[in-house]
Amino acid sequence: MKLNFTRMAAAVSLAMLQMNGAFAQQAPATTGGDALQMERVVVTGSAAGTSKMKSSVSISTMEHDAIMQAAPTSAADVLRSIPGVRSESSGGEGNANMTVRGVPISAGGARYVQIQEDGLPVLQSGDFNFITPDAYVRIDGTLSHLEVVRGGSASTLATNSPGGIINFISKTGAEKGGSVGVSTGLDYQSTRLDFDYGAPISDKTRFFIGGFYRRGEGIRESGVTSERGGQIRGNMTHELDNGFIRLSFKHLDDQTPTTLPVPVQVSNQRISTIDGIDPRTVTFYSPYWVSDVALDKNNNRVSHDVNDGLTVKSNTIGLEAQFNLGAGWTLSENFRKSSNSGRFIGVFAANNGKIGNYTVASGPNTGKPYAGRAFSAVVFNTSIDDAGSAMSNTKLAKTFQLADGAKLTATGGLYTSIQNIGLTWNFNEYLMQATGDKPALLKTASSTPGLVGPAFGGCCSRAIDMQYRFISPYVNMGFERGAFNVDASVRQDRQKASGTANIATGAVRYNPATVQFVDYSLNHNSYSVGGNYKLTPALAFFARASDGVAFNADRILFGTPLDGSAPININTVEQIEGGVKWRSGALSTFVTAFQAKTRETNYEATTQKTTANSYDAKGVELEAAYLIGAFKVNGGVTLTNAKIIATAPGSEALIGNTPRRQAKVVYQLAPTYALGDALFGVSVIGTGKAWADDQHTILMPAYQVVNGFLKYQVAAKTSMSLTVNNLFNKIGYTEVEGDGHAARSITGRSVKLGLTYSF
Repeated sequence: MKLNFTRMAAAVSLAMLQMNGAFAQQAPATTGGDALQMERVVVTGSAAGTSKMKSSVSISTMEHDAIMQAAPTSAADVLRSIPGVRSESSGGEGNANMTVRGVPISAGGARYVQIQEDGLPVLQSGDFNFITPDAYVRIDGTLSHLEVVRGGSASTLATNSPGGIINFISKTGAEKGGSVGVSTGLDYQSTRLDFDYGAPISDKTRFFIGGFYRRGEGIRESGVTSERGGQIRGNMTHELDNGFIRLSFKHLDDQTPTTLPVPVQVSNQRISTIDGIDPRTVTFYSPYWVSDVALDKNNNRVSHDVNDGLTVKSNTIGLEAQFNLGAGWTLSENFRKSSNSGRFIGVFAANNGKIGNYTVASGPNTGKPYAGRAFSAVVFNTSIDDAGSAMSNTKLAKTFQLADGAKLTATGGLYTSIQNIGLTWNFNEYLMQATGDKPALLKTASSTPGLVGPAFGGCCSRAIDMQYRFISPYVNMGFERGAFNVDASVRQDRQKASGTANIATGAVRYNPATVQFVDYSLNHNSYSVGGNYKLTPALAFFARASDGVAFNADRILFGTPLDGSAPININTVEQIEGGVKWRSGALSTFVTAFQAKTRETNYEATTQKTTANSYDAKGVELEAAYLIGAFKVNGGVTLTNAKIIATAPGSEALIGNTPRRQAKVVYQLAPTYALGDALFGVSVIGTGKAWADDQHTILMPAYQVVNGFLKYQVAAKTSMSLTVNNLFNKIGYTEVEGDGHAARSITGRSVKLGLTYSF
């Protein structure tokens, strides 16, 4: 089916206009005037801060209160509320897949989108195996707001971000005050304590500190404590006569369960569940696991608790400074040093099981017969030995005042980064009961309960020690005259990769003779040019063209020689976009038409397949908001028509197909209403049907998720909140294995109660 994007966008805009007229007749005359905060100055994807109304890129902002009202279960869950962003937030607090505007998700992570905290990337690559940037980001009271750029200048103002930039921006203590709160699950076991506080120290110095700690089982019932830990973040800002200096830190030590695909069955392209396994609630963490014995890089055997799930540790220090040097010159610096590590342990269903007669090998029923379904449970046990980094972005800008009030701003910058990635993979296969009720292991030939042996033929005991260095100079020129502004920028990203990778022989020993040495250098020139014209203070048009790159990292190891003797592929995205921003009374709209052409190569761990495809995606994204009196509604819709337009030899049959997991329609709607001391609302996030695979053999049905919240001001400084995620307990599949044996769904309904004291 072909989508008429212009007609659909016009229909949505007309509906909002009709709602505007209806409320104008029935509601009080008080209106918000800028429901999308078009005049807010944004810094993400911009050489210098500018308002959304004057910007020539598609950018959305989301305030802390709105984020919390969306009842997110993770950082990735927040992003589902942003038009144009595709966030498959079904994996827990990490391991999410993200992209924008029809740019493909061919494996895992966020290859084409950069996740930042305060203007610098959390990790330099968004698609490292088993460790994605969202795993190191937590939503708490330290977050001020979110800025999200789709396409545009993301190609030239950041490295490895041709699709967009997602920037989580911290509070800095500009407003004195804080809060302490406690929340608990009403239908699951988890308790969390949050705090934050900021205040001036002197006339020119202020500070902010905050964080959280939690402990519990998590939303999916497992019978074990899989949530344990938290974070503390802080910063101190000193204002100078000509600028500011800010020091910051973060300490994150958190453990959470992770969700991987679970057994399902497919018939006539349709997915159905298996008795005893509910994809919304099932988890294969269980008190009846035995220790998983893994091989470390020194050929030692090390035991791990499977129920530890995803463990992340991060210690960062940062420096941010800006100086007005006079005569129109401005110098700025943003630096961060991070020490990141952890472990990823998840249970992956290697098949959908077989009904038979077995013997229980663990737990209270050890030795008893079991007649039922058993499946191959592969423990993905990967040590994140080192994901540390050092990053710096230095900019020098000069503004020239021209005739007739025009001005020209020239900006030169240098971005440098060092990103380590040290991983040790171990995949062991076990035989396990196919049930979501504290499954036990089943007897095999091994003396270790349930153990079958190394998974997938022993392919995946791997030792990786890599370092990726980037040096990226860039230049931006911006001209502004009256209602018109235009900017153009170029960037050269230079990647230097070095290190080693090895596969353990028979999954029992790493031999020096099989080490793969990596030593290569690549570079790519990117550009972006765009303009914006404000026809009136409430109406603006913009357009932009850009070209950017996402360099491969560990996903191309163990294939083509990487010692510089053979060509190394890169992934590129070319985009054109244009749109309109419009305000009228209580209504604000932001409409963008886009086209994105992507060329990429990829390797996926679970299928062990290499692909090389080209894609073309066209579409329209609409963001709208309506604010009048006590009522506000935010919404958006993204219409995408994406196709595979080229493949590697042998896969030509895929040409013309829609890329896997790409829905034609994704939408958001979030109305809220204040009534006396109460504020309540819902958010509806929906996605159309999509093919689970490029071959179009499995169909993922459309679904919508409804979240709700109620906040009541008990006293002047005390509030109580009730949030419900997935109110109607819907199944929503976000990915399916290629042969249809396993799929991953969003989590079922969860209800949380919170109490907050503000001071």
